[in-house]
Amino acid sequence: MAEAEFERRLERLFAEAPELADAVAFADRVERRLATGWTARRWLIGAAGVAGGVIGASQLIMSNLFQRVENVSDSARVLKAGFTQVAPRAAWVSGFAEGGVVVWVASALAIVAMGFALTRVIEEL
Repeated sequence: MAEAEFERRLERLFAEAPELADAVAFADRVERRLATGWTARRWLIGAAGVAGGVIGASQLIMSNLFQRVENVSDSARVLKAGFTQVAPRAAWVSGFAEGGVVVWVASALAIVAMGFALTRVIEEL
């Protein structure tokens, strides 16, 4: 019988844990450490992204990408000429692609996406 009473008393003690004197300070310290950890992670992820962007840009420059684009644009002119002969009414499609409008639209969308990312970062700070 003493065992059952001891078990009930033990269960009550664990159910009603007393609050420690430094509980508030401990909670503040833990929250501060968690916040610092996320800030450091964000900086590390951002630095890794910048490093990846620099490496990617250098690889594009070193791989003669611009010369390849010029070669493709010559092929695009030949395709445009053939396309306008087959379907003269749809010449505006090839003119849209040749004028570089596609590149400008893609660039504008990339700038908008960076703006959204920047506002998100500013909101979290």
